[in-house]
Amino acid sequence: MGKDTDQLIGLLASGQGRRDEAPNITLAQQIAMHADELAVAGLVLLLQHKKNDIKNDAIKVLYEVGELKPHLLKPHLDAFWDILTGKNNRLQWGAMTAIRTLTPDNPAAIYAKLPVILLVADQGSVITRDQAVMILIALAGKEQYHQDAIALILEQLTKSPENQLPMYAERSLPILVREDYADFTQVLEMRLPDMESHTKKKRVEKVILQVRKRMKSL
Repeated sequence: MGKDTDQLIGLLASGQGRRDEAPNITLAQQIAMHADELAVAGLVLLLQHKKNDIKNDAIKVLYEVGELKPHLLKPHLDAFWDILTGKNNRLQWGAMTAIRTLTPDNPAAIYAKLPVILLVADQGSVITRDQAVMILIALAGKEQYHQDAIALILEQLTKSPENQLPMYAERSLPILVREDYADFTQVLEMRLPDMESHTKKKRVEKVILQVRKRMKSL
């Protein structure tokens, strides 16, 4: 299925005059199905295109490929680091999403770049921060990175916006080990008094209850 960049542009949503993401998702599925390394390389080249809509479509297709076949993105990890620190917000959170898809199979390379990831997360959009936290959670699922990653997750739970807190807490549950329980619940309990949303507060309380049940079963 290998295609040059002009052909790829014609398959992107913007290349078809579309404003929805359906063409981009379809293209990602086809690339993943055929393990089309040439198409992935072409999309990486399009990240440098002069038109923002083409660049935005290209990063969308790339991280959708990453969700399906992350190994296809691995040779282009450096390209994602380059745009992660750029000024284009759409490319930035798209790059963070792509990096997140690569984390489970490439933890060492991602771990080495945590200072950059966290700096960008602190300065970036909500979606950028969300993806960075998911990267930390993926790293915490690896024994050799667990201790460092869980410390950084607790830091994010301490300072995250109320809107994001319940999701971060819920997503962290699967990677907790017994040594994490006390600090994890302490951080969440510390956040409760200042929470204004009853619904979000209930979600955090539910997470605390789940961890306490685990502690009692030890």
